[in-house]
Amino acid sequence: MHSFGYRANAVVTFGVAILAVMCAMASLSVNFNSPSPTADVKVLNVNWFQKQPNGNDEVSLTMNISADLSSLFTWNTKQVFVFVAAEYETPQNAFNQVSLWDGIIQSKEQAKFWIHTTNKYRFTDQGNNLKGKDYNLTLHWHIMPKTGKMFADKLVMTRYSLPEDYK
Repeated sequence: MHSFGYRANAVVTFGVAILAVMCAMASLSVNFNSPSPTADVKVLNVNWFQKQPNGNDEVSLTMNISADLSSLFTWNTKQVFVFVAAEYETPQNAFNQVSLWDGIIQSKEQAKFWIHTTNKYRFTDQGNNLKGKDYNLTLHWHIMPKTGKMFADKLVMTRYSLPEDYK
């Protein structure tokens, strides 16, 4: 006959094994979801474009950000981190990425939004490489699940240009 300790150990071990199998099944079930998010980011105005005293270029933009990210939400989605980044090339770096705005979406109801805003974070480049520069605005998102691995993807809005002269 087994003691109470052996029986309790067997029950707890069985419970943990079942929980692990359920978490694995939950993580795998998300792979069958094929989201189709839509987004549009428009630059309405370059508020100012200036050279800082240290020689770096800085830009302030007014943007409209509209998105429908509700298809990213499944029963396993805890929240979605979303951000808009300006991406461009310079002679010093093949790829530059500057975050302009971000947000956390915690429910499917909040996943459809329209925002009129200026950049939340500074759009600054080291040096004076931004005059007349073409750049892309990219909406990135990171899906944080309740269980399993985190997924990330993006939508790129191409070819915006900065002014040739400082404002």
